[in-house]
Amino acid sequence: MNDRIGTTRDGIVIRGARILGGEPADILIRDGLLVEIGQGLSVGETVETVEAEGLIALPGLVDLHTHLREPGREDAETVTTGTRAAALGGYTAVHAMANTDPVADTAGVVEQVWRLGQEAGYCDVQPVGAVTVGLGGEHLAELGAMADSAAQVRVFSDDGRCVSDAVLMRRALEYVKAFDGVVAQHAQEPRLTEGAQMNEGAVSGRLGLTGWPAVAEEAIISRDCLLAAHVGSRLHICHVSTAGSVELIRWAKSKGWDVTAEVTPHHLLLTDDLVEDSPVGSYNPIYKVNPPLRTRADVEALRAALADGTIDCVATDHAPHPVEDKEAEWAAAAMGMIGLETALAVVQEAMVETGLLDWAGVAERMSCAPARIGRLRGHGQPIEVGAPANLTLYDPAVRAAVDPAGYASKSRNTPYQGLTLPGRVVATFLRGRPTVLDGKLT
Repeated sequence: MNDRIGTTRDGIVIRGARILGGEPADILIRDGLLVEIGQGLSVGETVETVEAEGLIALPGLVDLHTHLREPGREDAETVTTGTRAAALGGYTAVHAMANTDPVADTAGVVEQVWRLGQEAGYCDVQPVGAVTVGLGGEHLAELGAMADSAAQVRVFSDDGRCVSDAVLMRRALEYVKAFDGVVAQHAQEPRLTEGAQMNEGAVSGRLGLTGWPAVAEEAIISRDCLLAAHVGSRLHICHVSTAGSVELIRWAKSKGWDVTAEVTPHHLLLTDDLVEDSPVGSYNPIYKVNPPLRTRADVEALRAALADGTIDCVATDHAPHPVEDKEAEWAAAAMGMIGLETALAVVQEAMVETGLLDWAGVAERMSCAPARIGRLRGHGQPIEVGAPANLTLYDPAVRAAVDPAGYASKSRNTPYQGLTLPGRVVATFLRGRPTVLDGKLT
């Protein structure tokens, strides 16, 4: 990486940034920390300057749900390419999901992923440990060993599969209490989704595709909220997608239960109508994802829930696939969409432009809350003196058509190609070192 800026002993001054959308201010970075914030800061000539007039300063974004594919599927993504994409999206930390090959179900594998992240250097990589051995849903994985490893795992998930056995889920919830861990559930009742291809509803009926009922998600969420309350443990719900799920999570929180939830950018913007009629034609697998795109009513409920705090955070569920896995018949195509490089733009479009969130709200839901849920030290902290210099500078004024040709991700399966979205990440700083400047990797 090019360290031409940020290597001087006297540090970097960011001029005129609007912290969380507020009044312009200067930010002085030195030794990886924010050391002074104010208007018209007087600094020495040897301090590097980054002009940020008109840019929003946010704490570095944190993703609770990223698929980096390494080890095992380096044809789709690697830790290096995935974290380069993350930096370009404004992220300073990502949680790498466990469904690799081999599965991240031992201390050895999670430490391998963690070290790959350190070597890449574009953002911090916090591995997620599998709940069950090999994601098989039969025996608990080495949760304690992963928690005690160099990777210090605190989030455990069989994402891609549901921990459908209630007894096993209860045991996992009980186990993680010992080290303040959290089980992140992929809520999908497997018997109700056998052969399912898209959201169950009017569109699936017209297209003749096997429906994926909302109740398959909602039944697991209901069960697991009750289990978490029973054992007094932390539960996190991955990629919430239905209005019914929102109501169940709201109910659980009203009881004071320790339940958190995430929503993806694509579930905040896209609907199942696109499977039938889109700019890229009908039956296009670019819109095939797990959980599936839902209805406009679900999208509106998810937006409202993110705004009022029922849903705690935005998580990308960045799921890269090689071309051959997506450019296939609908039934044979892989499920998933990439999202690291477009997440902030989609949130601006769905939540800020609609008046549902201000930039402080975006910072809470894309940085502070995910860092808090993942127990991730040094990230998601307020932009204040003494905090680690993990920052994102964002230009909300520009609009441009999405073109994945220039993406850092190894894969191109974005559902937004050709769509005009707002905003651009101009700079990302990881502990004071720029990983992105002027929208380019350094």
